[in-house]
Amino acid sequence: MDSVGFDLPAQRTPLSAAAETGLKIVVVGGFGVGKTTLVHSVSEIRPLNTEEVMTQAGVGVDETSGVDGKTTTTVAFDFGRISLNERMVLYLFGAPGQKRFWFLWDRLFSGTLGAVVLVDTRRMDDSWYAIDRLEHHGTPFVVAVNRFDHDTTYSLDEIRQALALPPHVPMVDCDARVRTSSKNVLITLVDHLHTMALAREATP
Repeated sequence: MDSVGFDLPAQRTPLSAAAETGLKIVVVGGFGVGKTTLVHSVSEIRPLNTEEVMTQAGVGVDETSGVDGKTTTTVAFDFGRISLNERMVLYLFGAPGQKRFWFLWDRLFSGTLGAVVLVDTRRMDDSWYAIDRLEHHGTPFVVAVNRFDHDTTYSLDEIRQALALPPHVPMVDCDARVRTSSKNVLITLVDHLHTMALAREATP
């Protein structure tokens, strides 16, 4: 997904000198689903990214069906930041989408509080690996359906069924280009983590 049209904040926020707690969230999903776009749209700083121009060397290696117009790709990870308060900071890591870079995911998952699985209905099968790895690591996650150009081909219930997601995993629609929409995805994840923590505390 192109980085044109981000709904960016008017100014970038410096990190508070009192910040002492860092929380980590990873955004994962298939190639071209909009992970870089989501991190860029919601970060309060100018994000670090490792976008490189796609070349002929990737032909036959990277599966580009459904995202034929994509010209750049993440080769390591994206990084952004959101200050929750003076002492607590949320760090966002966007994972690379192509299969040849999936070996990096397990390292990115280390120390992760939770994750967002970004889904593109044009390439739904690409979501399986992300969900499988998160479940393998026992990492809580939510699923966000990035509605490219307001795509409504499939409902959330249909997507949940296609991905065989259990009822307790939250699902939301989003537009990764829009800051408020991306913030809602992160709020959904934080609410989910809070609910899970309360459930653990209530368990004898």
